[in-house]
Amino acid sequence: MVAQIIIQHGDKLYYPAVEEGITLEWNRKGSPGKLKFSVVNDDVIDFQEGDAVRFSVDGTDMFYGFVFEKSRSSSAPYLIEVTAYDQLRYFKNKDTYNFINKTASEIVSMIAKDFQLRVGVLEDTGYKIKTLAEDDVSLFDMVQDALDETLQAQTRLYVLYDKVGALTLQNIESMKLNLLIDAETTGSYTYTSSIDSQTYDQVKITCEDSDTGKRSIYIAKDSAHINEWGLLQYTDSVELSGNGAVKADALLRLYNSKTRKLSVSDVLGDIRVRAGCSVVCKLSLGDIDLQSFLMVEKVTHTFKNNEHTMSLNLRGGTFVA
Repeated sequence: MVAQIIIQHGDKLYYPAVEEGITLEWNRKGSPGKLKFSVVNDDVIDFQEGDAVRFSVDGTDMFYGFVFEKSRSSSAPYLIEVTAYDQLRYFKNKDTYNFINKTASEIVSMIAKDFQLRVGVLEDTGYKIKTLAEDDVSLFDMVQDALDETLQAQTRLYVLYDKVGALTLQNIESMKLNLLIDAETTGSYTYTSSIDSQTYDQVKITCEDSDTGKRSIYIAKDSAHINEWGLLQYTDSVELSGNGAVKADALLRLYNSKTRKLSVSDVLGDIRVRAGCSVVCKLSLGDIDLQSFLMVEKVTHTFKNNEHTMSLNLRGGTFVA
């Protein structure tokens, strides 16, 4: 395995000597891709914050971004620790927009144009959002609001990421990998099952008529789980009384189960894996035997001692991140 970092400062390209232990981290939403590495501070290399960084493995580019932080310490003065982010770092900027009759992909395209960001393939999300008013919020939040509305309207989940210097929007259904995570490919795992968060066996919906002041209450419950877990109640309200029973039943179906969390470490590395893709997980976790596709919520690639490993946070079904 050959991992290479190139830093561009003006018209000069540097191929620095890099200390063992390069990490590349991707999250599904709300964070830019982050590359961390340490270069040997010799008499030749000269780079600054804002300079471009390219990272490749065995000739395949994995990351393109910009230096945002350099640090040194007295314990290792010969090293410069570097943190670089991809283009999504600029989605931390805040602004005000009023989008009218735009799809989520059109919103991403508009933002990218305004902030002079490079765009790759943006899948057409299809659903036109009538109005989306955003006042002094981050670009991340704007896009996520648009993707959330699209998900509710079409039950299609899209992921925004930077693909080696090009903003990309993709449906998770087209991001499945033929990659198996099992006991042989995984060093260790952490698994938690819980009824302490996001688990409810009774849902109570209140509907109040603003004209008459009349209040109606709708309750959906699972008596078997109440006997097993105790009464765990979720409450909410709706304006239209006809929607109360429908919403109560829908929320009970959503929340009436244990929540599970799964993270795996020291997995054999695969450069195709990024947040938003799905992998096949086949693990015996004690109370369940897992064998299904799970989505990668977060991945950290580590390149050290000529080895490539990954740590993954996974979600899907009753598994939450």
